Amino acid sequence: MPITAPCVVALTWRLEDAQDRFIDALDRPVEFLFGGDDLLPGVEAALSDQHTGFETRVQLEPEQAFGAYDPALVCFEKRAVFPEHLECGMQFDGLPAGSATEGMPKDALYTVTEIYPDHVVLDANHPLAGIALRLRLKVEDVREASQAEIEQRSVGNEVVTLLGSGAGGTMH
Repeated sequence: MPITAPCVVALTWRLEDAQDRFIDALDRPVEFLFGGDDLLPGVEAALSDQHTGFETRVQLEPEQAFGAYDPALVCFEKRAVFPEHLECGMQFDGLPAGSATEGMPKDALYTVTEIYPDHVVLDANHPLAGIALRLRLKVEDVREASQAEIEQRSVGNEVVTLLGSGAGGTMH
C-alpha cells in the first residue's frame, strides 16, 4: 500500500541534531497518521508515495521543525511558588499558581531549566526549538486509517508530539 493521505504509517527512527548528536530513537515501530497532525510536513513529504521497507534520511531546519528559539519565552519565577521537590527538566502546563510574571503565554508548556535558591528559570520554547534535526526513518508498515483516527487527525500515541505539527508539543 503506498503512503497517501490519510493512512497510518508505522515508523522506526534515529533522531540527531545537525552535529550528529543523538536525541532520540524509536527501535520498535510506532504508528503515526499520515495526512493529519502527527508528522511534520518535511517528514510527510519524504514519505509520500513510498511503501513498507522504505528508508531515508531527512534534514529539517528549525523553521521546518519546531521553530527558532525565542528568548522572550524564558521567564523567572519565585522558587516559593513551586513544589518542594523540583528538578531541571520538569514541565508544567502554564505558569504555576501565584506566578508574578506577566505577558507570558498562559497555555504554554514550561520546562524548568535552572533552579536557584530564590528563583526558577522557566522556558516555554519547545525542547527542540532552534535545532536543525536529522532523521533516519524506516517505514515498517502502512495501513488504512480508521475513521476515528481521521476525525481526530492523529493516531493518538504519546510519541506523536515529538514529530507532530503542534508547536507546543513535548517529547515523551
